[in-house]
Amino acid sequence: MPGMHSAVTTVPAAPPAEAAAHFAARLAFETDAADVAGAIERDEQDFVLVDVRSRAAYEAGHLPGAISLPYAEIDAETAAAVPDGLVVVYCWGPGCNAAQHGALRLAGHGRAVKEMLGGWEYFARESAGDPLVGTKVPGTFVP
Repeated sequence: MPGMHSAVTTVPAAPPAEAAAHFAARLAFETDAADVAGAIERDEQDFVLVDVRSRAAYEAGHLPGAISLPYAEIDAETAAAVPDGLVVVYCWGPGCNAAQHGALRLAGHGRAVKEMLGGWEYFARESAGDPLVGTKVPGTFVP
């Protein structure tokens, strides 16, 4: 009906050029679990995967090839010790902001970094078989 707007269209979409800039910027900061899992599965990993959860959480289970570096331990020395290249950080899942804390600290020490959206939880969902290293089942929370 003319003049009627749903909750979707009440606020108009951004012009295409602004939308393109917005989504390009988001992709510069984020990657997703499916892309990380695919790169690992195809042996195309051209980034350093860093688990920024606690050491206990890492020991309970982590993504293949991930380095344990709890975000609270990230300083100039530990950031420099991470192998060269793009760093991809992850934590538990969408309800955890340790990845943002870790990414902020790494970027603050001059490292190129992206957050893996969805964390451990979505990686487990996106990967076939048993892609995780450790003894705990996916989604088991270890502080």
